[in-house]
Amino acid sequence: MEEPDATEIRVLGCLIEKQRTTPDVYPLSLNALRIACNQSTNRDPVVDYDEETVREALRRLALRGWTRLASGSGSRARKYRHLFDDTHTPDETALLAVLMLRGVQTPGELKQRTERMEGFADLAAVNESLEKLIARGAVERLTRRPGQKEERYRHLLGGNGGGDSAAHVEAAEESPSPPSAESQPQDDRLSRLEAEVADLRRQVAALREALDEQ
Repeated sequence: MEEPDATEIRVLGCLIEKQRTTPDVYPLSLNALRIACNQSTNRDPVVDYDEETVREALRRLALRGWTRLASGSGSRARKYRHLFDDTHTPDETALLAVLMLRGVQTPGELKQRTERMEGFADLAAVNESLEKLIARGAVERLTRRPGQKEERYRHLLGGNGGGDSAAHVEAAEESPSPPSAESQPQDDRLSRLEAEVADLRRQVAALREALDEQ
């Protein structure tokens, strides 16, 4: 079987994230999972999957033994769950989820972005878990370039590590940095806030739907 593609990685990462951050509505219905995949916040890149795309990714993930159907025969809607807790510790699963959803990151970024899923005591704890994942072949450390203060990591589960090859990362680091939020026009900041509000509304709608299905 071919390695997982980017769609499978996104779906898996979202299942893990929602299990940790919104346990009351987990497992997820197909629609709730689609909305989670298409969020424009805490996602890189932003995608626009339809339900058939998500359903097909779930089928392939199930064949890999990474997800399964969680609803019974009498359920009004099918719901899905991941199975990474069977093979990974909670800290490893949290790190992998953020790497799946956000691509290449430093230990500092990982510590900040896993806070809602797994509270690492300090950077040493993050690095310890990363070393375990490296030993398992699930994560790799990218070569630190001159001037870099922190090493960067990416997952090796498939989907090209979230779309970030080592060459891609190096090229991006050589490019000029994007303007800071303070230097962006007011219209750009307003557009970003409007997108975030729209995302929150979609998430609330998905939560309501999931609660109705329970």
